[in-house]
Amino acid sequence: MLMSSDQGFSDFFYRAPDGLQLHARIYGEANSGAWPVVCLPGLTRNARDFHELALYLSRRADGPRKVIAFDYRGRGLSDHDPDVGHYNVGVEAGDVLAALSALGIEQAAFIGTSRGGLIIHVLGALKPAVLKAVVLNDIGPVIEAEGLAHIRSYLERAPKPKTFAEAVASQRHTHGGDFPGLAEIDWARMVAAILRETEAGWVPDFDPALVDTLAGIDFSKPLPDLWPQFEALAAVPLLAIRGANSKLLSVATLDEMRRRHPGMESITVEGQGHAPFLETGGLPEAIGGFLDRAERKVRQK
Repeated sequence: MLMSSDQGFSDFFYRAPDGLQLHARIYGEANSGAWPVVCLPGLTRNARDFHELALYLSRRADGPRKVIAFDYRGRGLSDHDPDVGHYNVGVEAGDVLAALSALGIEQAAFIGTSRGGLIIHVLGALKPAVLKAVVLNDIGPVIEAEGLAHIRSYLERAPKPKTFAEAVASQRHTHGGDFPGLAEIDWARMVAAILRETEAGWVPDFDPALVDTLAGIDFSKPLPDLWPQFEALAAVPLLAIRGANSKLLSVATLDEMRRRHPGMESITVEGQGHAPFLETGGLPEAIGGFLDRAERKVRQK
């Protein structure tokens, strides 16, 4: 079900394979013939993370693209799942495929931030033909335990600001050390994307049970890697973006990704950590250019 908006997108509601009602945003409904773009957010994030980038990609004078940005189950406007065990990348990958089937999209370029990049690795195993090009935002086959422990720590002690200004100040206090390159407007956009206003104040826009999915992880041991799944992407055009201050994607892992995928392009974003804001630092233009090059190369074969 599509519901139009005057903000540059339509709301798309659909049913997951298990019947849960889920949501995505669709930008640029008039498909230009270029590859559509699927945007997959991080663990506790939602479709709003991609708003500025999606507007840019869908409104470019030269080659606008349809963009689909997802709220996973338990995030944004999607229903919460009564079974916390369903909050996993395998189920979420299946939800994405269900939406694309409902929309009649067989192939697309994918942009995945953090958890979204892990879902892309799973999609490569489940349905490799759906991936025409991939952008991985601060994620790779190896997740640094320190970075994931940091995420769990701030989720578990997330403050409950009463006003928008307090929420912005709180995010700057928590993440400012990793993101010295951000301006005040960037922090405001972040808060608007990840929190929602309630009578009790500004609260995270996700099911609190999501935090429980991190509870049993032993961060003193190396986390399982996804090198076999990454190597299955060898024939797919790939752009990797890393925040220079990232605790989740190491320089060593990025170097090894380049070695195993010689055609991979990469960008390091100075002044940002995990994960870089894709609407900043010329990233929309860089991503748009990468997608154009990838599509031209494929079409010339």
